[in-house]
Amino acid sequence: MSRTFQAVVENDGSLRPLGRVELKAGDRALVTLLDENDSNETALLSQPALAPDWERKEEDEAWAHLQ
Repeated sequence: MSRTFQAVVENDGSLRPLGRVELKAGDRALVTLLDENDSNETALLSQPALAPDWERKEEDEAWAHLQ
């Protein structure tokens, strides 16, 4: 299962998650560094707020013709 979480880069270059993240040895990760002015950041940060609307049955029906 994929999970997305936010983190900041500390002065020493290490990543500090902005919340509780449970990881175990062997977990794999992709890290995307966002520019402060990156317009995609807004889209990424809004995803959790918009997800309930996207996951409605009506949304699935409206976009079904594209599948």
